[in-house]
Amino acid sequence: MRQEYFRSLGNGSFHRIAYTDWGDVASPHVVLCVHGLARNSRDFDFLAAALADRCRVACMDVAGRGESEWLDNKSHYTFSTYQNDAAAMLARATAPPPAKWFGRRPCEVKLDWVGTSMGGLIGMFLAAKRGSPIRRLVLNDVGALIPWSALFRMKGYITRGRSFKSVDEVEAYVRNVCAPFGPLTDAQWRHLAQHTARQNGDGADSSPHSSHYALRYDPAIGENLHGHIDPEFPIGPDMMRGIDLWNVWSKVECPVLVLRGAESEVLLKKTVDEMKERKPDVEVVEFPGVGHAPALMSADQIRVVRDFLLR
Repeated sequence: MRQEYFRSLGNGSFHRIAYTDWGDVASPHVVLCVHGLARNSRDFDFLAAALADRCRVACMDVAGRGESEWLDNKSHYTFSTYQNDAAAMLARATAPPPAKWFGRRPCEVKLDWVGTSMGGLIGMFLAAKRGSPIRRLVLNDVGALIPWSALFRMKGYITRGRSFKSVDEVEAYVRNVCAPFGPLTDAQWRHLAQHTARQNGDGADSSPHSSHYALRYDPAIGENLHGHIDPEFPIGPDMMRGIDLWNVWSKVECPVLVLRGAESEVLLKKTVDEMKERKPDVEVVEFPGVGHAPALMSADQIRVVRDFLLR
């Protein structure tokens, strides 16, 4: 794994975007993984490691999360910004490799997207664009309709100024908040805890004399979560029930794999059924004993994604 960065332009200023890079940088098959609302790129470590023998895997920290920069103007935490950053990430991941690798990569690169929750929505928006380079799309527990109740519940998980005295405290918090991820091993919970918070905080919160742990995201990321505020969310006939993205879904032409936690309140079964009715070719896999969202850490979940992407 390599930790990488680039500068992305949006809303009149540049900001730093971080990503982890796995596998052969000259591989003709690139998989871009993007996390959920208050998560970060390290959620995909297990999946990326399982794909790295066959693909290059880039896992992006969305602005305001992980190692990416917090935005000065908090109103810019929108899907427009996220799409611009993701487009820059796509361009970077598919650019010709350094000179020592010239001749190894074909002109055409296979580019796939794996997105959990918010990361899936970003991928769906991009896949729906004319001329989209996305070859295959994996939507992890998110779809064409997100109930308002589920959205507000996710927003409620975002905490402001919360700190922890130890990694053990962080892990207890993660086990509680992320319980819907389903059964994970102790090592997997520890991995999530170690990358959910950083010692001494971030940005203005950090101090060389402090020893607390702060969550690795800007608390302001939830301020623009209401669908009627974000201009990328269209107003559709289902808007009273939730964020209505059926028009976006209708424009996605690439093969799609939808993963659903059987107990999810974000991706309802009736939403999946309607998505499949409108696009009969969509593949759906449901994981029992899991809510929002499958962690993509267990062998069975990784196998489903790997088999879909390696076709």
